[in-house]
Amino acid sequence: MNERVRSATVVIGAGPAGLTAAYDLSKHGFPVQVYEAEDVVGGISQTVEREGWRFDIGGHRFFTKVAAVESLWHEILPDEDFLLRPRMSRIYYRGKLFDYPLKAGNALRGLGLVEAARCIGSYVWARIRPPKDQSHLDAWVTARFGKRLFSIFFKTYTEKVWGMSTSELPADWAAQRIKSLSLMGAIKNALLPKRNQKEITSLIEEFQYPKYGPGMMWEVCTEKVRAQGGSVQLRTCVDRVRWEQGKGAVAVTVSSPDGTTSEVPADHVISSTPISALVRCMDPAVPDAVRAAADDLRYRDFLTIALVVPLEAGFPDNWIYIHTPGVKVGRIQNFGSWSPYLVKDGRTCLGLEYFVNEGDEVWSGADEELVKLGTAELEQLGLIEPGKVEAGFVVRMPKAYPVYDDRYQRNLEVIREWLAANVPNVHPVGRNGMHRYNNQDHSMLTALLTAENIRTGSAHDVWTVNVEEEYHEEGSDSKRSTPTGTGRDAPLMPRSRSEHETVAP
Repeated sequence: MNERVRSATVVIGAGPAGLTAAYDLSKHGFPVQVYEAEDVVGGISQTVEREGWRFDIGGHRFFTKVAAVESLWHEILPDEDFLLRPRMSRIYYRGKLFDYPLKAGNALRGLGLVEAARCIGSYVWARIRPPKDQSHLDAWVTARFGKRLFSIFFKTYTEKVWGMSTSELPADWAAQRIKSLSLMGAIKNALLPKRNQKEITSLIEEFQYPKYGPGMMWEVCTEKVRAQGGSVQLRTCVDRVRWEQGKGAVAVTVSSPDGTTSEVPADHVISSTPISALVRCMDPAVPDAVRAAADDLRYRDFLTIALVVPLEAGFPDNWIYIHTPGVKVGRIQNFGSWSPYLVKDGRTCLGLEYFVNEGDEVWSGADEELVKLGTAELEQLGLIEPGKVEAGFVVRMPKAYPVYDDRYQRNLEVIREWLAANVPNVHPVGRNGMHRYNNQDHSMLTALLTAENIRTGSAHDVWTVNVEEEYHEEGSDSKRSTPTGTGRDAPLMPRSRSEHETVAP
């Protein structure tokens, strides 16, 4: 292609999607400038470093069925920088660890004879008298496992993640996550196991992992983008996307760390920033209805308390799910089980994960108080002895989970229609850019397809990327209300009456 017709592209955000697009464009000789508001690249896939400790935000297994993404991983990092790690995660309940995914024999043995008998009795009763209304998660799971097993292995963790009662969450999400499994199905799976299950992502037994964490991938990618002629600027905010009728986006206004602002011309804008933020920075401003749709999108936020403990206080799992009631922590990573390069000799680092809303009590707590909270909960759970925590760090990640509620699809449609009609050269990509509950690899795929559209004039519709077909054996069910094609399933979240009354349609 003639150099003079190669489009200049501005990328908003240096997470997996933004950097993937920038890497692909710069590799093919297309000018690209990336602007990241934070002082670190990787977004939710960054690896945080504090005092020589490195820890993951949420845990990122490098496993994919998308060949283009697999190839790109190994194009960015050499093979020797990847570790092949065993996949192990379990459920922690009242001082005992249970296999995850659930195995009937293991679960019933771990509960003890009396509780196991109660669970079996509860299951038999549910088969005789199943709940009449199974439209919500609690009743749907109860019908397949019994009320006692539901309360032990499903209710507590799910309510921590989404911040609401399982009686409000839709059953079709459980149907996606649990598939056709029941207590009898779990027993059958235990008797006839499949080795090294790869058809369903949650059952894979091993995965790749960059030895210094997922952030290593994006740190190296940033270096390569720059070496290929692209620009990646940190601590630089995109304040406005200027557009003109009939031309689309023509420039962005950025604020540098020193407070100065400048306007950067753009033929294309690739945005991995939350789509609600993208709408708010359009100049001229979008119509009121489009702004209202953006303001109506919701998010769930994420906080990690990383605690340094002696090596023997760790566990072999990558993470364990905390189902014990009475504590706020939802999941605990052992970063030493991800990679020995993340921790120091003789010690490991446990990452306690809290699912929160920005501004709530946990999110707003002082770091030293949160370290005390995490330490106290570890001791309460019996996972460490008092006095074993040597140091602690807190990391907050806003907008980690785009929320699917009963209006989000309509809101997205309003935004997408306006973008397509007025700024077709603005391209949302990635998890927050598209408000889709994507895994890292599928965020990257949306960026690769977008970059190809810009480079070649192709017309991939990234909104139709259906990753359910990549990840699961079962076909999609067009009748279910929880959206498909999202990488990891997320439930359709109900709103309170007050939210329905106060938010503009």
